[in-house]
Amino acid sequence: MSSSVDSALKVLDEPAMLGLSLLVAPEHPLIDIVFVHGFNGHPERTWRHKGDTGHQPSVPEEHSDERPRKFQKIFDSVKVPRGRKPVYWPRDLLPHTAPDARILAYGYDTRLGHRLSSPRSQKSVYDFAKDFLLELEAARRSHPSRPLLFIAHSLGGVVVKEMLRQSYGHLNHHHHLRTISESTSGIIFFGTPHGGADPQGLLRTIAENVARVVGFTVNETVLESLLPSAERLRQLRDEFGPMAHAQEWKIHCFQEDHGIKALGGRKVVEDVSSCLSDSSLEITQHIANDHMDMCRFSGIHDVEYRKVAAAIRRVLENTNNCPHSASRTTLSIGERQAYVKSLRFDQIGARHATIKTAHAKTCRWLLKNPGYQDWLALERLSEHNGFLWIKGNPGTGKSTLMKYILANAKKTMPEATVLSFFFNARGEGLEKSTEGLYRSLLLQLLENFSELEQILDLLPQPLLAGTGEFEGQWQLETLKMIFQAAVRRLGTRRLVCFVDALDECHEDDVRDMVAFFETLSQEAVQSGKHLQICFSSRHYPYISVEKCIELVLEDQDGHQDDLAHYLQTELKIGKSQRSEKIKNEVLQRANGIFLWVVLVVRMLQKEYDRGRIHALQKRLNEIPDGLDKLFKDILTRDARNSDDLLLCLQWILFAKRPLKREELYFAILAGTEPDQLTPWDPNEITTNVMDRFLLDCSKGLAELTKTKKQTVQFIHESVRDYLLKGNGLVHLQQPLQSDFEGLSHEKLKLCCQNYLKVDTSLVDSRGQDTIDPGVNDHGIVENETQLDTPSNDNNSQSQGASSSNDAESLSENLCLQYPFLSYAMKHIFDHAEAAAEKNISQLTFTTEFDFASWKGYNNILEKYSIRKYSPGASLLYIFAEKNLPSSFALSFKKYLTWISWASDINFLCGRL
Repeated sequence: MSSSVDSALKVLDEPAMLGLSLLVAPEHPLIDIVFVHGFNGHPERTWRHKGDTGHQPSVPEEHSDERPRKFQKIFDSVKVPRGRKPVYWPRDLLPHTAPDARILAYGYDTRLGHRLSSPRSQKSVYDFAKDFLLELEAARRSHPSRPLLFIAHSLGGVVVKEMLRQSYGHLNHHHHLRTISESTSGIIFFGTPHGGADPQGLLRTIAENVARVVGFTVNETVLESLLPSAERLRQLRDEFGPMAHAQEWKIHCFQEDHGIKALGGRKVVEDVSSCLSDSSLEITQHIANDHMDMCRFSGIHDVEYRKVAAAIRRVLENTNNCPHSASRTTLSIGERQAYVKSLRFDQIGARHATIKTAHAKTCRWLLKNPGYQDWLALERLSEHNGFLWIKGNPGTGKSTLMKYILANAKKTMPEATVLSFFFNARGEGLEKSTEGLYRSLLLQLLENFSELEQILDLLPQPLLAGTGEFEGQWQLETLKMIFQAAVRRLGTRRLVCFVDALDECHEDDVRDMVAFFETLSQEAVQSGKHLQICFSSRHYPYISVEKCIELVLEDQDGHQDDLAHYLQTELKIGKSQRSEKIKNEVLQRANGIFLWVVLVVRMLQKEYDRGRIHALQKRLNEIPDGLDKLFKDILTRDARNSDDLLLCLQWILFAKRPLKREELYFAILAGTEPDQLTPWDPNEITTNVMDRFLLDCSKGLAELTKTKKQTVQFIHESVRDYLLKGNGLVHLQQPLQSDFEGLSHEKLKLCCQNYLKVDTSLVDSRGQDTIDPGVNDHGIVENETQLDTPSNDNNSQSQGASSSNDAESLSENLCLQYPFLSYAMKHIFDHAEAAAEKNISQLTFTTEFDFASWKGYNNILEKYSIRKYSPGASLLYIFAEKNLPSSFALSFKKYLTWISWASDINFLCGRL
């Protein structure tokens, strides 16, 4: 049997009466087709033809385990005449129509029971659907994204619809069950009572009377579901249509063309009930047979089967074109490695690296904390589902504590795989998003267990270009699905995850992430796996978790001891009685806020180091309690260089990405002293000079990240909160404008504009003018197509390579000597757009801006030729391409004004 078939399923000669049965298993299936029988049906008999094309009286099966009964034909059975070979079309015909399909049948018990046997199932449609969902998901666990087609008869269609409704509802929990609805491509219904069966009274009377006479038990719940008044059918009617539209399922409803004599020639399910009444969603078609025989076919050339085959092919064509189509089942090693590589992103570990290591002898208390020890104890996982949540006020030291216990876990749990992610609201996009979290955790997991790379075969669509390079964008649901599959395949291996600063990510995204991990942990506990998750965050927003150990940092005695220890070792002001009094006062006023203590210690230490020991108490009295008041004191105590301070804060707050040290240095100069802008001479303006300048500009509230590509950020997220949410900016600008954000973007735009005016004529790898080579008088790259077109002439190729190398060298030299140029060129329009959105006019800017020079810089700095602008590219075109609607609207208005003016000129000239 193919390795692609789940080990739990074997191909059967005859389907089992209950549960899933595997009928056909090609080596590399591209779709799963699942048959679901109807009321009183059977996984085989419902779909099995007698073996001839005529309608013959039903006779008992030779080995039937049930006695013949009256009105049997109403309840979906078929008897096979002796000597005739039956046609079981799911196995005998369908593989010719869908050769790449794995074919399964599902059975459930809705039969009438024999009087001598035990009562039959009293399950409802809801119960059947839930059982079906769980069993189907388990059977597809190795390939959860493989497309699905359901083929259902009568009540089986109601079961399928209810199952899909339940699957679709698992958006924020038990996401593995949602993969069923997400992977569904289509549904083919045979006589399904979408609006209830008719005639209801006669059908109920016949069924109940027959059951009473022969001693059978009728499942009243199932029978009720067939009737128009059934509550479940009303819910499905209201919910199924929108769900099917959202998922873009292909739906085909086959309707019975013939009635039944026992019902006076009427149909079991009338046409009005056997359709969804939505022509935009479904195709309806009649089968020339009655309710029982409408899903049985004599052979591949059966006229009625051709209708069904055409409907199946329509779904298959949709499957081949849909995003989740499984066009292949196995990736090469190189392709898998390309996917793994694509998970990595710049600054992936920046926040963790920037967090200061715990002060000596601090944080150790947590290792002995009863709650923490309960979390570590594997035998107690069921009590808390492996969840530990550390909460604390801003600045209490949560991230430092998380870094400490992460390092301790890696050192003391050699048998465990330890993963981590530290959200960073001050960082770039992926550093503060759940997409970044899943990419980071998945990358760490795959790097620890290379054998897990095979889960990448589950990807719903190829994201690699023909060159094998990653060319696409990771989708959040895809990342969750792959990570969940990887965790499942760890088996009983212990997995520990640390996730810090949940409050530094968007609340809705965090709620979804917490629900995802809660589902993952519940599943792990139920299956005996060892998954432990440690979160840290502020108290707000509050997110409920069913089972969790919660530790409030500022309430822990060990945390208070850490503050006292830090004061004793870092505040070096002697051991006099006065000194001890000062330390005790600092500790009492700290209210558990470690950051407040750190900043106060710096201030007091400065006074002491200046020999002003007598002024320590006075300085301490001047320092306010709480972080917000302390930040205000730091920012307003010294009024020197207030313009530098404000601009520095504006850049850190509103830059389109975190700026590097040298970028921020020249960005501030461009706004405060534009006449001082010259090429950067590292021998004169050293990194040490820049560091001191930025320290002074930010009043010590900004720092460099400790990563390979260092950027400037606030020392703590509470600084940003104070400035934006705590109205801290009002103390820096009087009066504070209500549209401060818009005015800030306007200021940053002007900084970019000033920097783009610098003289770069001396920078060129070939000793020529920077803008002239390859650029016309308007600053546009010329003959771009000719330069980029391959030539058969070796000399031309050599010249092309040389020209390309020169252009690359020119770009590098330009960025080295003018560090802020690249940012200014790329984001000047972004800041203009942000200002325009705050109703700050950009008319003068768009009129007077040196657009030709900007295009020249863009074409020099742009790596890819396809992204360079041709001579005909207008400002209007570029605003549209960059999705800048406000700037586009303004430019378009100017364009229309120019057209009107030109028309007036032409009119006047024509009159003269």
